[in-house]
Amino acid sequence: MTSPQHALFLDLTGRRVVVVGGGPVAARRVARLVEDGADVLVVAPALCEDLADHVAAGRVTWRSRDYLTTDLDGAWLVHTATGDRTVDDAVAADAESVRLWCVRADDASASTAWTPAVARSGDVTVAVGTGGDPRRAVALRNAVALLLDTGELPLRHHRPSTGRVTLVGGGPGDPGLITTRGRRALAEADVVVVDRLAPRTLLAELDPAVEIIEAGKSPHAHTLTQTEINAVLVERARAGHRVVRLKGGDPYVLGRGGEEVLACVSAGVPVEVVPGVTSALAVPAAAGIPVTHRGLARQLTILSAHDQAPDWETLARLDGTLVLLMGVAQLPSHTRALLAHGKDPGTPVAIIENGTLPGQRTTVGTLADIAHLARERGVGNPAVVVIGDVAALADVLA
Repeated sequence: MTSPQHALFLDLTGRRVVVVGGGPVAARRVARLVEDGADVLVVAPALCEDLADHVAAGRVTWRSRDYLTTDLDGAWLVHTATGDRTVDDAVAADAESVRLWCVRADDASASTAWTPAVARSGDVTVAVGTGGDPRRAVALRNAVALLLDTGELPLRHHRPSTGRVTLVGGGPGDPGLITTRGRRALAEADVVVVDRLAPRTLLAELDPAVEIIEAGKSPHAHTLTQTEINAVLVERARAGHRVVRLKGGDPYVLGRGGEEVLACVSAGVPVEVVPGVTSALAVPAAAGIPVTHRGLARQLTILSAHDQAPDWETLARLDGTLVLLMGVAQLPSHTRALLAHGKDPGTPVAIIENGTLPGQRTTVGTLADIAHLARERGVGNPAVVVIGDVAALADVLA
């Protein structure tokens, strides 16, 4: 058999495809055809469980009998997978006589069409054929699929498309902790609006044509206000661009992601959220601190240090773990407030600077002395403060 040379994608939506056979091989073919929107007719005296499920759900039509030549009437494509050479030969011959492409599961050399190994990721489809070596094709397909899912292949659109906004949680800092879906969104982006604490090393991997807009915020310096960020997202999306809002941590954990989504929804701009690994959990974990631990903490409270009026009386009574984000500057006032409302001065406290990054550093003390220790060591943001018995585990588990 010579290797097939002409690769072609087919639109099978609503078109009749006949599958002869009722076993597991036929079921795999049917599953893909159903996914592609084909009008599937299965011809077989009996069905395996997977095919029976398709029939019960109304996704395919079943003729409960042996194959007849007339079963090919109105078909656009034929698959035969009966396991009986005589039947498969007959199906292939009938298909040839009426000029139908026939895919044979039993003998690729006798087929007139072949099913490639297919990698699908978003709107990208890659078909792999290897001259009749299916295991090789599958291995190549899997490698391509991984590169697509992780955004390591050039995925940007080069024709006009519908503008949209994707909020991507970049994780706690280490670029390896962004999700594969987040990496893919970045690879497809035309515009990236990036925060100061996002995994910025990933920007170097972007196509040089991608517009990068700085939206970093620090306590006393904002490159863009939140209102300006919202406006940029909407404006670029309305211009037909795929916009990624790259944030540190998770967009919905003290990241104002909800405000940005609402701005897009109000403007009629398509928007989605790709969750990220929040620093409130990941940074303590990187320092050997589980924020919950049997016998020590069953409850977790996360507080933004920028909150101007916390309920310190309630927070002081909590038995679990209190995590303060970006709380170094306010640490002296926060510890005084907790102590004033009855929190045990001996409560363990840990501060993790630059969590998950090469410069990560942990300072451990108690509620009574942590502010002094932090001042002595020159602790600064970005940092996560963990207050509670679990903080003492940093020296053991790190």
